[in-house]
Amino acid sequence: QVHVEESGGGLVQPGGSLTLSCTASKSVFSFNTMDWYRQAPGAQRELLASISAQGVTTYAESVQGRFTISKDRAKNTLYLQMIGLKPEDTAVYYCHAREEHIGVDLEIVPYDYWGQGTLVTVSS
Repeated sequence: QVHVEESGGGLVQPGGSLTLSCTASKSVFSFNTMDWYRQAPGAQRELLASISAQGVTTYAESVQGRFTISKDRAKNTLYLQMIGLKPEDTAVYYCHAREEHIGVDLEIVPYDYWGQGTLVTVSS
């Protein structure tokens, strides 16, 4: 069973910055994709940023230009750098990793792994 774990959450003032980290029990470069999601109270889980095995990144419009997703091979860590934080960024942030295996009928079989989440609170 693959294990992923986030860290780095905390309390930050509006306009401040924070970097979240996600480690895994295997190489972060071995997954087909890795993503950051968040879930605010009473809201659905929202996809924020994705990075492919080839390093291609995509972002939700709500965080484009403020958040940066990256991976570090030496530290085997996925990061989410966040700047210009707003109170509406307050949420539990989750790391997600996906492996895609080939099934017996040559179909793609996804395996999804989630961390336990780390709370980010943006407040003065």
